[in-house]
Amino acid sequence: MLFNSFVFVGFFVCVYSLYLALQNRHRAQNWLLLIASYGFYGYWDLRFLLLLLLSTGVDYLAGKNIDRTDEARSRRFWLTVSLATNLSVLGVFKYFNFFIESFTSIVENLGFNANGSSLSIILPIGVSFYTFQTLSYTIDIYKRKLKPTSNLVDFALFVSFFPQLVAGPIERAATLLPQITSPRTLNSNQINAGIYLILWGYFKKIVIADNVASIVDEVFEDYLELGGLDIWIGALAFAIQIYGDFSGYSDIARGLSKLLGFDLIVNFRLPYFARNPSDFWNRWHVSLSTWFRDYVYIPLGGSRHGEWNTYCNLMITMTICGLWHGAAWNFVLWGLFHGILLVLHHAVRYHRGLRWKELKLQDNVWWGFMSIVATMSLTTLGWIFFRATSVSQIVYMISHLSFVASEETLDLIADLVFFSLPLLAIQIYQGITQDLLAVTKLNRGLRITIYGLMLVWIVLFSDRDSTEFIYFQF
Repeated sequence: MLFNSFVFVGFFVCVYSLYLALQNRHRAQNWLLLIASYGFYGYWDLRFLLLLLLSTGVDYLAGKNIDRTDEARSRRFWLTVSLATNLSVLGVFKYFNFFIESFTSIVENLGFNANGSSLSIILPIGVSFYTFQTLSYTIDIYKRKLKPTSNLVDFALFVSFFPQLVAGPIERAATLLPQITSPRTLNSNQINAGIYLILWGYFKKIVIADNVASIVDEVFEDYLELGGLDIWIGALAFAIQIYGDFSGYSDIARGLSKLLGFDLIVNFRLPYFARNPSDFWNRWHVSLSTWFRDYVYIPLGGSRHGEWNTYCNLMITMTICGLWHGAAWNFVLWGLFHGILLVLHHAVRYHRGLRWKELKLQDNVWWGFMSIVATMSLTTLGWIFFRATSVSQIVYMISHLSFVASEETLDLIADLVFFSLPLLAIQIYQGITQDLLAVTKLNRGLRITIYGLMLVWIVLFSDRDSTEFIYFQF
């Protein structure tokens, strides 16, 4: 059930009407949301519910058993059960064929015969997101940072909450569970913000991402016939597409949640205004980047054991992050690329005692602008790794980057500028005000005008066939 479908609109109207009717009955609201979440998820394929229920049951029991004892062996056992169950689900459904096919290819390239067996496996929607969410629950209990919930319905709702179930944000139990266990109240500010976020999210997905996608598809399918400048345009178009698509989903999820009385983590903080690679990951897919920081990078040692260990930890973390995005070598290379950027940034910033404060560059406007341009250029280059379908395509496209135009160049630029300008205008205003909800604080007339223009564009430029969100494949 896609957010950008009439089926979902009807589904949410029905659920929300019942939810408001149960406003003074908190436990009944939780039951309603749980049933709705299972219906929402099962709409794709009822078999997917079995994995969701498995993850829910195992982590509920693991959390309770980890907390009820101080015996180290028992605590480790139940943590291992949680890790093994969730990672096995990911391993089988997402990575089994990738590793078998890669191993077979390597063996055959060495001159040996190999008969690797692959399986016809359907990747369950959202499995990467909800397994990480439930893993953080048991790990935090093991680290004594969190107490488990004793109510199975509340925990099941934490795992399956439908606005953020299939593509995040990846919530932590410490922030979402208290909102589930406590009665919720709605106010005008929440409703105003919720309506704006939903409308802005739909605009970013339907108007920007889906229309810019045609530029991306043209360039990445016909890259052998296009000029080097066209490749740059295609990469930039994909940067806009994936941001509009994924942040649009996150905004809709946050908006729906606000209408229900929940506050989800802000998953995107103007990432293309980042001044360096580290700043980018503080702004892009925040719930995932902080997850890898807390549960991979820091446990590996973080930056606590010297410069070279820090570099290794960064590379390992980003390689795993790349693989999380998909079972293909282009995602691994994308993770390695960002790992290298982070290592280089760390080395330039800290090597031999260099400090930006000592150079007094942090407040220089031109330095800040050039830093943003440089970071955006490197990030755009990295999106070629992400979008390409083969290593050979990556090599060709990067090696042929230039400023040589073709007959298609002006048309590609015109289309990209037309659909990107509204996004740029709103984001500049958000950046100036340092407020992602700045539009909701405009005077009523101007706000209604902006909302009206968004609705008109959505109607004019929407594709009648709903297109799936990019991150559903992860």
